Amino acid sequence: MHVMAVSTVSDDGKFWSSLKKAHAKLPKGAKWKVAVASKDGAKAVNIITHDSIDGVRDFFETHAGAYATTEYFEADAANAVGLPR
Repeated sequence: MHVMAVSTVSDDGKFWSSLKKAHAKLPKGAKWKVAVASKDGAKAVNIITHDSIDGVRDFFETHAGAYATTEYFEADAANAVGLPR
C-alpha cells in the first residue's frame, strides 16, 4: 500500500536531515516514493510503500517525530495521478 505521511514541520532543517539519514534504515520491503516540502518548509508530504500504516508511523516517528506533527493515511493509489508505482 502507499502510505501518505503529511507533516506540519516545526524544525525544517532537523526534520529533513533526520529523514535523509533514516532513508538507509527503511523497514524491510518499504520504498520511499515521494518526499516534498512546501516552499516555506512548514508542511511536508512523504509517500512510502509498505505493508502497513503502523510500520510507516513507527519509522517516521522514530526518526523525525521530534521535529513535526505527522498524520498517516493510506493513499487512494487507484485514483492518483502521477503516483510512482
